[in-house]
Amino acid sequence: EVQLVESGGGIVQPGGSLRLSCAASGFTLSTYDMSWVRQAHEKGPEWVSGILEGDGSTYYTNSVKGRFTVSRDNSKNTLYLQMNSLKPEDTALYFCVRVRRGATLGNMYEYDIWGQGTQVTVSS
Repeated sequence: EVQLVESGGGIVQPGGSLRLSCAASGFTLSTYDMSWVRQAHEKGPEWVSGILEGDGSTYYTNSVKGRFTVSRDNSKNTLYLQMNSLKPEDTALYFCVRVRRGATLGNMYEYDIWGQGTQVTVSS
């Protein structure tokens, strides 16, 4: 079965860090472009970051540049999102998604596999 399973969310104080994991099964993660998407309460989904297949080039939305880092471990078939200097506005449900071949990282209509999401809450 093709699926993505996220973990690592939680409650953290402003300025803190979390590392999200996304374990892939049923396909080889490194052969697809992958993205992280978040959705805050009563707001639409927002693309956060992505990593390309092959050379692993990474991209970020402006609000997380310099604070978040996307990476993957091919031996574990797992995608990560390291989040540092967290802010209250980072509070959201974070999803790992697989990008359909040929689509752009930020086009949510072209994501063919979604994980179940992991909640990140940044609060003092």
